[in-house]
Amino acid sequence: MKNRKLKNSELDRINAEEYKASEKTPLIIILDNIRSLNNIGSVFRTADAFLVKKIYLCGITAKPPHKDIQKTALGAQDSVEWEYAENVMEVVSKLQNEGVFVASIEQAELAVNLNDFSVQKELTYAIVFGNEVKGVQQKVVTASDAVIEIPQFGTKHSLNISVSVGVVVWDLFVKLRSEK
Repeated sequence: MKNRKLKNSELDRINAEEYKASEKTPLIIILDNIRSLNNIGSVFRTADAFLVKKIYLCGITAKPPHKDIQKTALGAQDSVEWEYAENVMEVVSKLQNEGVFVASIEQAELAVNLNDFSVQKELTYAIVFGNEVKGVQQKVVTASDAVIEIPQFGTKHSLNISVSVGVVVWDLFVKLRSEK
């Protein structure tokens, strides 16, 4: 049969313990006041797929264990390191003090288009995604080392948060891996 679909058992994926022991992509995701538990679960699954170092769940963002996160995370909440923090600004400041480059994913003045954003292999990057309605808080955007915008060419001006995470994480994953 041409292009036979592979069974899950043929995919040779690592387990949660192997994931935890593996070398991570120098990439951290910060979720700022995300309302949808399904979006949160999807972010966990994307983070798992690309070996993201850590996820910070901030503000009103729900945290595992929760059945609606589990529904879309499919167990990724058990493999990806995560931490809850009430105050997103404290997380941003802490990471910047540790030498992490923090970028908000937002439409803002002087934002750099994702396709034009260059990475440096010696840096760890934290990318901030905001609330489904209001986006990343202005104080976080202002404090960020950069603002990255996902280019869009249709009539709508936004993407779903989980889609945005997928687009940005994939782009940065490829750039960070090609820098090695």
